[in-house]
Amino acid sequence: MHQALPPALRDAVDDFAEHLSRVRNRSAHTVRAYVTDLVSLLDHAVRMGCVDLAELDLSVLRSWLARQRTTGAARTSLARRAASARAFSGWAHRAGLLPADVGAALASPRAHRELPSVLRADQVAALVEAPSRQTPPTNPPPTNQAGTNQASPNQAGTNPAGTDQEHTGLVRADVAAGSAQGAAERAEAVSLRDRVLLELLYATGVRVSEACGLDVGDVDHGRRVIRVFGKGGRERAVPYGVPAQRALDDWLRRGRPAMVAAHSGEALLLGARGGRLNPTTARQIVGAYAETAGLPRTSPHGLRHSAATHLLEGGADLRAVQELLGHSSLASTQIYTHVSVERLRAAYRQAHPRA
Repeated sequence: MHQALPPALRDAVDDFAEHLSRVRNRSAHTVRAYVTDLVSLLDHAVRMGCVDLAELDLSVLRSWLARQRTTGAARTSLARRAASARAFSGWAHRAGLLPADVGAALASPRAHRELPSVLRADQVAALVEAPSRQTPPTNPPPTNQAGTNQASPNQAGTNPAGTDQEHTGLVRADVAAGSAQGAAERAEAVSLRDRVLLELLYATGVRVSEACGLDVGDVDHGRRVIRVFGKGGRERAVPYGVPAQRALDDWLRRGRPAMVAAHSGEALLLGARGGRLNPTTARQIVGAYAETAGLPRTSPHGLRHSAATHLLEGGADLRAVQELLGHSSLASTQIYTHVSVERLRAAYRQAHPRA
């Protein structure tokens, strides 16, 4: 769709993407999301007869959002797309491509913010200990040659009928990358890798992309702190506990050396062929272990939610939790206070005789 736009509009999209990446220091994922929304908007504008960017006005923006709504877009999606339109309009006006910032007057539905699902402390313990209880197979089938950590659809956690198959498939995909002679060692290495991944996600509350982006040098073993580069390239130091330290020690001593390759670089967490662990694979790992342990459907972000909620329930200061999570706004952190209150209310309703 991008290539189908008129040259002037296509150039505007490319320039805006470069602005987001170089000036605003947005991540590649964020830039892709903005560009996708913008291409959709400009394609709609062309269909409405706009052949030049200067012809873009508020009515076109509103018509685009209305069309998105009629196609079933969720409120959160509409709010994000409206934000993309406003960001582009403001940039285009400052760049002299629009006579006015037409997006400034664009209203969007307030995104409905659902309370995040949170695991109990005992459920988290069962999840992070699951890799230690698994015995990866030592005679796996061949894997595909396309990716680093890819499994077939039945292996990657998409088969709802086979909980054990989901986890086994993930382990098989990693174990099969090694020789048959070293399969047992690699199986142990995969389990150690999975354990440290789960421990770090919960112990620190970092985003999955931040965990996968860690280098060996980002771990301060003496102070039990990791250095994290979050959204916008913001750096923060996040502490972790003794269980995560043990998992890190085991992984660095026995696991990583068995999976390291010439192209591994300084990546802390490795995939099947020695490259940096991919966030998509990390999500599959968490989901598969959760199902194997009989827990509710869980993702790395669910562990992040759980860590934040448990911190607040344990008496941590809201500002401290904001700093740990890397939230730029306290409003993003405050949702966890609502989670804690809701859990308290649920316990009250269940236990109090006059609830």
